[in-house]
Amino acid sequence: MTRFTDLVRFYALLDNLKGRVGGARLLGEVGKSRDWPARGVYFFYEPGEERRDSGRGQRVVRVGTHALTEASRSSLRQRLSQHRGLMSGGGNHRSSIFRLLIGQALVGRGAAPPCASWGMKAARAPRTALAQAEGAVEQAVTRYIGAMPFVWVRVDDEPGPSSVRRAIERNSIALLSNHDRLSLDPPSPEWLGHSSDRLLVRHSGLWNQRHVDEAHDPAFLEALERAIERPGETDGRIP
Repeated sequence: MTRFTDLVRFYALLDNLKGRVGGARLLGEVGKSRDWPARGVYFFYEPGEERRDSGRGQRVVRVGTHALTEASRSSLRQRLSQHRGLMSGGGNHRSSIFRLLIGQALVGRGAAPPCASWGMKAARAPRTALAQAEGAVEQAVTRYIGAMPFVWVRVDDEPGPSSVRRAIERNSIALLSNHDRLSLDPPSPEWLGHSSDRLLVRHSGLWNQRHVDEAHDPAFLEALERAIERPGETDGRIP
């Protein structure tokens, strides 16, 4: 019951966030640096994936952030750009686990051509050879991810163990995951993730693997609400 109640509240908060920023956006529509906050947490939806238990609307299928270690200096814009791939259609799944998971599932479903090197370390293969072998799959991934709506909340804290972004990401994933527990808002029968070779993806109903087997701390919802309602912190536009 607690998880269900928290799930309802979670989506109510994201609906509030979408209302504040003018709705979800697509990666291909975001190109200028001023459109991106320096730091934040992102939430991806997926066409055809609707909530069944916690209310109406699309369900979140991936949660992520960036720069969680103290040595990391990557920005939210850089991380989402890695997921997006190139505007020309290509990309690099070795810099994005999100792309890797989507690509493997597309190949597994037969929606992209077979690719023996997908997900393998690239150290021993020439870069040009890999680009030729993997190009069609990378382009399919870019098209697929590019059609997935997403929204972000700006959380401008420093990397480290006490990062609020870390807590929001971790607990959001744990709350949404259906791995080894009562299924709430399960994936549709047509969900691409059913074709994944990763058990944690199939069982959780998410394009995440870390934290899907954990229990969430309901206190994170307070932190998420504060981040959403903080003036100027949600719209992703730097004044």
